[in-house]
Parts: sequence; structure tokens; C-alpha cells
Amino acid sequence: MFTGIVTDLGKVRSVTRQPGGEVRFEIATAYPAEAIPIGASVAHNGVCLTVVERGPGWFAVFASLETLDKTTLGSWKAGAPVNLERPLKVGDELGGHIVSGHVDGVGTVDSIRPEGESKRFLIAVPESLRKFIAPKGSVAVDGVSLTVNEVEGARFGVNIIPHTLAVTTFGHYRPGDRVNLEIDMLARYVARLLDKD
Repeated sequence: MFTGIVTDLGKVRSVTRQPGGEVRFEIATAYPAEAIPIGASVAHNGVCLTVVERGPGWFAVFASLETLDKTTLGSWKAGAPVNLERPLKVGDELGGHIVSGHVDGVGTVDSIRPEGESKRFLIAVPESLRKFIAPKGSVAVDGVSLTVNEVEGARFGVNIIPHTLAVTTFGHYRPGDRVNLEIDMLARYVARLLDKD
């Protein structure tokens, strides 16, 4: 489990396609890699992946075909910035909201405009996720816990402060970029309970 509070802006060091179609990513990080156990979970742009190897200043993970198909990871190239978050420990501060690291869909940055010192991002969501996004609710965008400011049909707005722009991938986005979305866990279960099928 995670909280959507990014603790390192890492970078893709290398991308190696495997014979079966899976991909091995090496990720450069400011984390002390020797302190990350093999088999540990780390969220990468909101996607929970398992550490399989490590070295000074880097670690490696594999992404399955399912992960590559359902997230933005299939388009990663060497040099791409990556939001990283280590898993939550019992007793840690819950600064964001509960995030599982299981992406529900891929959205698109529709527009970006200045709003004071911050920037307002409008993000388009797949129709299947539209009902889960509510004003003042929580959503994880590329692993970043955010509060929804407004909802307009299949788009929602979020305000990104200068600090978040500086320490996450949000400072690199342009309109048209694709982002991983994880809906609020509570919204998912409420919708399931109300489902008549």
C-alpha cells in the first residue's frame, strides 16, 4: 500500500525487452538502493512493481504484458522521469490517501494553464472511470495523490502547486501526454455495493 506522496523523482536508466514480451527496467534513484530488499514493492508512476536486482544508485523491475498493456509503462524510454514511492509502513504519516498501486485506466492531459503560482491541469478519463471521479474526492495521477477540484463530463481538474511541479513528473507534462489513473478505493467499493448486476 502507498499514500500517493512521491518521495523520489527517479529516471529510467535502461529498457530491455525480454523474449516473452515482458520488459526489464533499470531505474536510477536517490534512494539508498542497498536498503531496498530484493522482492520489495515500489510504486512507479503509480504502478506497483517488484524489485528484482539493485546496484549503487539503481534498481531493476520487470513489467508483465498485462502491465504494459494497461498502463503507460509500455511507452517508457531511457531518460524518462518516474515518480517513485516506497510502500507504507505501519505508523507512517498518511499524507495523501490510500493508494494500492493498481492502475484502473489511462487518462490524457487535456490542458495546462497557469493559476497564480500553480498550474491547473485538466485530465480526460476513460468513460469507464468517469463515475468514480467526484469534486473534492481523491485520485492518484501517475502515483501522485491529488484532490479533484472540478469535474466536467469525462474530464477533471487538479491544481498542482510549485513544489509538486518541481519534485514529480507533473513539471514535464504537456497536453496530450498519457497518465496512469487510480481511483479512490472507497469510490470503487461504494460503486460495487451499489451495482445492481
